[in-house]
Amino acid sequence: MAAAVAVVFLVLVAVFGPMLLGARADAVDTDAINQNPGAGHLLGTDALGRDIAARVVVATRLSLELALGAAAIGVTGGALLGVAPALSGRRLGRLLTAAVGILVAFPSLLFVLFLATIFGVGARGAMLAIGLALVPPMARLVQNLTASVAGSDYVAAARVLGVGRWRMMTRHLLPNVAEPCLLFATGATAGSLVAFAGLSFLGLGVQQPDYDWGRLLNEQLNRVYVNPLAALAPGAAIVATGLMLALVGEALAHAGGRRAGGAAPRSGRPSGTVTASRSIATDVETLVEVRDLTVGFGAGRAAVRGVSFRIARGEAVGLVGESGSGKSLTALALADLLPATATATADTMVVPKAGTETAVVFQDPMTSLNPALRVGRQLAEVAEVHRRAPRRQAWRSAVERLTAVGIPGAERRARQRPHEYSGGMRQRAMIGMGLMGTPRLIIADEPTTALDVTVQRQVLDLLAGVRRDSGAALLMISHDLGVVAQVCDRVLVMYAGVIVEELPVADLFTGARHPYTRALARAVPTMSTDLEAELATIPGRPPQPGERIVGCPFAPRCARAADRCRSEAPPTERRDDGEGSVACWFPVIARKETIG
Repeated sequence: MAAAVAVVFLVLVAVFGPMLLGARADAVDTDAINQNPGAGHLLGTDALGRDIAARVVVATRLSLELALGAAAIGVTGGALLGVAPALSGRRLGRLLTAAVGILVAFPSLLFVLFLATIFGVGARGAMLAIGLALVPPMARLVQNLTASVAGSDYVAAARVLGVGRWRMMTRHLLPNVAEPCLLFATGATAGSLVAFAGLSFLGLGVQQPDYDWGRLLNEQLNRVYVNPLAALAPGAAIVATGLMLALVGEALAHAGGRRAGGAAPRSGRPSGTVTASRSIATDVETLVEVRDLTVGFGAGRAAVRGVSFRIARGEAVGLVGESGSGKSLTALALADLLPATATATADTMVVPKAGTETAVVFQDPMTSLNPALRVGRQLAEVAEVHRRAPRRQAWRSAVERLTAVGIPGAERRARQRPHEYSGGMRQRAMIGMGLMGTPRLIIADEPTTALDVTVQRQVLDLLAGVRRDSGAALLMISHDLGVVAQVCDRVLVMYAGVIVEELPVADLFTGARHPYTRALARAVPTMSTDLEAELATIPGRPPQPGERIVGCPFAPRCARAADRCRSEAPPTERRDDGEGSVACWFPVIARKETIG
């Protein structure tokens, strides 16, 4: 309410002040020169007998126009320059970031004075000088904020959808840093007001016959001991207006802004790139084929090492392993969503087209959905970008997809934002977003993490239904072997960046050959687990990315390891039953039995 009253008051004074008091403010009265405050002149008169109170009111319009104009230049230029590194290439992004850093390091007051002398004395030159001086700090703020937002899953998803740079900036980056930017904008307006007053006070700003609060302060300063009100009134107007702008900034920020998320900063290129013969799957049976995929972060820091696998059309494949084994990086390489700092190579990378034929369901749907946009708009964007569907038709498709994934009241829910959804509903909305295209491959990265068992069951049933209705293949990434056993046909077991075993899901708990797979199976509690016994664990820890590995990576934790395991890496060979493969010098060869 205070902010609303402040805005109304400033607008009324700026609009009607010159209309009502303009003539009185400019009227010269030689019989009333330098009078003190009285009934006829509330704040007294100046050296030409003009009414000081009327001049302070009339100066409101020009003071606000100049301050708002400079703030608009600074905020607009800073926003464009700040978001540019997140949308440009790595080299250009670094150059822009360095340039902004140099400009921010330069003292702002000296920068303003320097620019003022270049643009010349007067209101226009002062506005350009102050506005351009605001560009570097605004750009630095936006750079820092968008660097965190650019690492969010919903930005990665928009990139896969083929969203253009302008839409990426206006829809996905800037709206999610709106609150601090609005606060900066109102603060910049207040700062511009003070800067203009300073330049006008020094004679570099507004020139006669025009006047703003700074010029009025200069005119009356020499009479501050005789008539202090005449000198203090312009200063009081500057202070009061600055406080009003602060109130307005807080109100606007809380009404429409969103703080940036806490995703990891990302700089340089929007995403890492896989160097491979990436192509669209055309084989009748094979949908995905990966040969010798390696993902690393700098020299000697390979997180995925020589991974090869295939996924057939309509097949459900589980990718399991401990945290840090390289599961998610493998999936991100398939979807072309690797971090900018990652470098990846592969002999072959055959995948369905990203965006329309490959759908990704991320682990945390709250970070995968744009918090500044309504859920329906985010789904409709897929149809608008890829099918060139009209806005209204795209919206109808979004509502239909939300209905298809079991969200009740889809028409109403489509108009809500992600924070108004439960965790299960957000995950359903993410699956619905994937269905906006024609997915042939669904990559589900820990889709049931942090969901209770009831919602988990619903999400798994939904994925199964989507596969059944669309015929899409599924790559399920999880550390929960129980979830994988319910959904998948085949399992890939990863450890330390390599696939150590491939086996049918029916053998996961009864016929695994690799000691690591069997250790994972033993660590899963079942209804028959002895409640008095300690839970099974795997001793030791997995190797860290970049750690030098000699021989089998699981050897330091394996009870079956021999000297050969510690000196030679085992090759991947077909299992003795022909169902899958295993990379182990001494695999377990036994009849199928429950592992426990």
